[in-house]
Amino acid sequence: MEKISHATPRSKLIFLSVSVIMKIFLSSLSANANPAPTQFSRLVRSAPGAISSNLCKGTPYKAACESVLLSLETNYKDNSNALPKTPKDLFGHSVQFTLGHAHSALDLASIILSQRGAAATTTTTNHLVAAGGGLHDCMELLEDTLDQLSNVVMNRKNNPATTKTHPQDVHTWLSAALTNQETCLESLDQSTKFEPEYRGIMGTMARNLSQHISNSLSLFVSNFQGGSSSSTSSGNKNNNGRKLLWDWDSGSNKDFPGWVSLSERKLLEASTGEIEMKAHAVVAKDGSGTHKTIGEAIRAVLGGGGAATTLAAGGGGGKNVIYIKAGTYKETLKFPTKQKNVMLVGDGKGKTIITASKNAEDGSTTYDSATVGVMGDGFMARDITFENSAGPNKHQAVALRVGSDRAVIFRCSILGYQDTLYTLSKRQFYRDTDIYGTVDFIFGNSAVVLQNCNINARSYGERNFVTAQGRTSPEQNTGISIHNCRINAGSVTYLGRPWKQYSRTVFMQSALAGSIHPSGWYPWAGGNNPKSVYYGEYQNSGPGASTSGRVKWPGYHPVLTSSEAQGFTVGGLIAGNQWLPSTGVSYDSGLIG
Repeated sequence: MEKISHATPRSKLIFLSVSVIMKIFLSSLSANANPAPTQFSRLVRSAPGAISSNLCKGTPYKAACESVLLSLETNYKDNSNALPKTPKDLFGHSVQFTLGHAHSALDLASIILSQRGAAATTTTTNHLVAAGGGLHDCMELLEDTLDQLSNVVMNRKNNPATTKTHPQDVHTWLSAALTNQETCLESLDQSTKFEPEYRGIMGTMARNLSQHISNSLSLFVSNFQGGSSSSTSSGNKNNNGRKLLWDWDSGSNKDFPGWVSLSERKLLEASTGEIEMKAHAVVAKDGSGTHKTIGEAIRAVLGGGGAATTLAAGGGGGKNVIYIKAGTYKETLKFPTKQKNVMLVGDGKGKTIITASKNAEDGSTTYDSATVGVMGDGFMARDITFENSAGPNKHQAVALRVGSDRAVIFRCSILGYQDTLYTLSKRQFYRDTDIYGTVDFIFGNSAVVLQNCNINARSYGERNFVTAQGRTSPEQNTGISIHNCRINAGSVTYLGRPWKQYSRTVFMQSALAGSIHPSGWYPWAGGNNPKSVYYGEYQNSGPGASTSGRVKWPGYHPVLTSSEAQGFTVGGLIAGNQWLPSTGVSYDSGLIG
């Protein structure tokens, strides 16, 4: 995908000392984050054709917004017709401006990494790897942010009738880009041994980008969707009669989106024999496949030569299928943003096992502790156990982290203790999957529906928490929806707690065990239960389903209406009717019954 950059070329930056780069970049960030209001006001008064500062009215970070206006005044001083006249016009400029800063930030992170020396990137120097782990996380997240912002820019330029862009896509891309910055900051906070000066500049970068992305998101929601998504999810064309940026021109399940090819349909229901014949690689510990390790297969299919690599680079031309035969594979796997349309197929839960034990206690960030971490869009997994075996005393230890858009996890097991399943960002669907954990073991800031799953709180400690949703802005279209699942618990368990200010989670038509605490929900550390959370329950059953003793928080909804609940279904929260039919996975589009 074409990248639009306003950054200084990396080849030129590399010859400057990192201290000089840091000073220049910090100065730039300071100017962008806090442009002098009097300077902007003088500019507006002295130039009758100048942009009105009212364009920034309603954005959450007005000073950052005004820095975009100042930039536009400079760039278009000889062409006033190109200047935005309305907040709606400003949206595209805001995204383009933010994209340029994201490019610059990635350049800076690369320079810092090179200055730290080769020792920081080698796995033989564990203390240096741990110290710089936050930087590595930020670089991966910046690459994904560039992808999301580029998606917005490129799709505004293309013909919607050709690209068939769903109206929810832009909302998802901007929400994910914002989540990436928050995740970068969390990783930096966990990297306490990382040099303070480097940690400081990367943190400043992430906070600056967060402001500009938040403004772009706000401009999008207020000008192209007619309101905030602070209560229930948007995504349906006729939801509340909102006008969307682009109309989706087909409501038929028979008309698949442009990214779906005929060859990849029904893959999730194919037999293992069919999968083995179609797979680009077959992994078997006994040597009966094309590779003995999953890592080797990934490098061959996604990083080597041949037709499979060409397929991988094609973006939407089919799935890159890796069949993993029964066995226990002690490996840590990463699928970065550029590795899209990957499908992992195993021989069944408890038969094909991918396991590792990275954890926070031993120096990993939460993000990097994942046994399998996925950022590339279109990821699918079937009949596999993902495990983090670190144990309950190692704190954060992720088994599976997913930041893939239109991701499907089908008939899998996800095993861990604290922070087992990290639903990081974008749109995800889990079906017929078993999830085991203790503390916050389903967490993140994606738009995710878990359907017909077994959610198992392990017996450990004095209390468990099933969810910890991480929504940081009322404009993000994210939330956790647990629909028609079974919540099993061997000790006192809470449905969730508010990890972030706008945390949003619902349990619908699910069976709740008797060990679910009567209050249902628990404050975050320090007793924080913000009014801005959105928690809800709808037609749950079982001994733990009574809402009579639930918390009295303003943001808690003990009895959702059917209309409110519909917003958190597959069709409402993740627009699944437009992409799930292509996979062959079973799903319920709306409420049951």
